[in-house]
Amino acid sequence: MRRFWLTTTALIAAPMLALSHGQAGDFPTEPGFVSLFNGKNLDGWRQAKGNKELLEGKTEAYRGRFKVQGGVLVIDPAVPGDSYIETTREFGKDVHVKLDFKPGPKCNNDIFLRGSKYDIVPGNKEHKDVKEGQWYTLEIIVSGDKLEHKVNGQTTRTSKAGSKATPLMIRAEFGAMEIKNLRVKEE
Repeated sequence: MRRFWLTTTALIAAPMLALSHGQAGDFPTEPGFVSLFNGKNLDGWRQAKGNKELLEGKTEAYRGRFKVQGGVLVIDPAVPGDSYIETTREFGKDVHVKLDFKPGPKCNNDIFLRGSKYDIVPGNKEHKDVKEGQWYTLEIIVSGDKLEHKVNGQTTRTSKAGSKATPLMIRAEFGAMEIKNLRVKEE
């Protein structure tokens, strides 16, 4: 009986352990959500300025300003430039975006959706409890013409959403930041 219990426990625990240490693309999304970042490459993304080069199959953009490392999208501050990437998909309906982010030293990077720019700056008025080097969950919820931003479940800002469909855009402005578990649900 003891051997059976240990085997059963191992069979149940092994998949959970694998999920907790898996790549970002292995993250189990909540019902109705789909992944926007697979943790392996930049499929579904393009450069947002200039020729809007598709990033299918690539693991970096703008000479490494954005790069995929260990299942995470990394904004590398050692590579200069004010650069943008965006999804190839546009969002014009009610939408709920979730992502996990970890700001690094001197982080001042942005997320854009439906006419709204959201600055991620640890310690500013919207992020007074956000610290460098820790993971947080950002939610962007568009319902009708209302746009709400939440960090770890707490509303940090509400604004009016633009009516025009837009991609989700990430701006590498200053400092380091990491992003994983990027997912979306359209209503």
